[in-house]
Amino acid sequence: MSSPHQKRNVMVLAGGQALFNSGRATMFLVATLASVNMLGDDLTFVTLPITMMLIGTTCGTLPAAHLMQWIGRKWGFTVGALIGVFGCTICFHAIAHNDFVTFNTGIFFYGIYSGFAGLQRFAAADAAGSEFRARAISLVIAAGIVGAFVGPETAKLTRALLPDAEFAGTMLAIISFAALAALSSLWIDLPRPTHAERNDTGRPLAEILKEPAIIVAIAGGLVGYVTMNMMMTTTPIAMRVGHSFSFDDAAFVIEWHIFAMFAPGLFTGQLIARFGSLRIIAVGGLFLLAAVAVALSGTDLWQFWFAMFALGLGWNFSFTGGTTLLTESHAPSERAKIQGTNDFIVFTFMAISSMFSGTLYHVMGWTWVNLAALPMIAVMMALLGWLALIKRRTIVLKSAAAE
Repeated sequence: MSSPHQKRNVMVLAGGQALFNSGRATMFLVATLASVNMLGDDLTFVTLPITMMLIGTTCGTLPAAHLMQWIGRKWGFTVGALIGVFGCTICFHAIAHNDFVTFNTGIFFYGIYSGFAGLQRFAAADAAGSEFRARAISLVIAAGIVGAFVGPETAKLTRALLPDAEFAGTMLAIISFAALAALSSLWIDLPRPTHAERNDTGRPLAEILKEPAIIVAIAGGLVGYVTMNMMMTTTPIAMRVGHSFSFDDAAFVIEWHIFAMFAPGLFTGQLIARFGSLRIIAVGGLFLLAAVAVALSGTDLWQFWFAMFALGLGWNFSFTGGTTLLTESHAPSERAKIQGTNDFIVFTFMAISSMFSGTLYHVMGWTWVNLAALPMIAVMMALLGWLALIKRRTIVLKSAAAE
């Protein structure tokens, strides 16, 4: 059972996640389109801003995890959100002056904020007891559902706020989201790590990373996120540039994609508690395969919508299942190193895939962006089968020893 104190902390973390995802959803939608305005006809580097944001996230994950190990979650999340304010302020000035290089600098700092905010799901696990943990993680992830509608609607309302600089007004809105997230972090009431916790590092990282459960947990989050990122970052370009859909059509598709990413969090934790993390990650893999299949079937509006909706569901199941499995597979003293390393690995590959997807789209088109996701999904499903066999063999051996 969860206590009122645990529920309060989870709700505060969920609020911070809602604000963060509102800003990030807005940024994902407008960053590539703002780049189109700056780059003109040569779109080779159109996804570079998203790549820079993900590089920033990668650079922020390990420092964020270790900083929180020393100063606690409250001040760690506050610092991260203020870095987001700084980054978006740079982006605002870059758009106003049509400066692509400076825009990438600002979005890099916003990415560092993402590295901090991504740890809120692990903070939820810290705030909850073992019975409430999966539910707490899924609720914090579910808070991103706010961004599903706030993000695209914010983009539509603010893209022409400053008529001489499209999307500059949108950056002001994202600044507001990050500033409110910094304020909300002050209500987090989790104890700072004790001296013993700060100095007990647990097992060597290399030893932890050899555990099958850790490998599969990282793979679940990695494949879900990379597949989602490759397809989502190129969808607005494919719709607007490749097939002449309106901005509102692209916003509509992304809006429902983000809804599908986070809405299942309202019940994913309960499903994990009932069926286990491995089955939920596997269901996520099936949704990812469905997304690719529909995307390859055609380029009508309904096909973009359905593919992005299935993609969001696949991300939620694989990512939430992977996160829960990870929290169950390490000691508290190993929290900072393994959580930071997990996100470092995930966002490193996301950064690579983001740049790769933009180049792949420019050179070979939308079809090959989707085909590139299939080998990764196949590897994740194979790893799930491998871990399931290990678990079954362990049960059999224990039963035989008991007899």
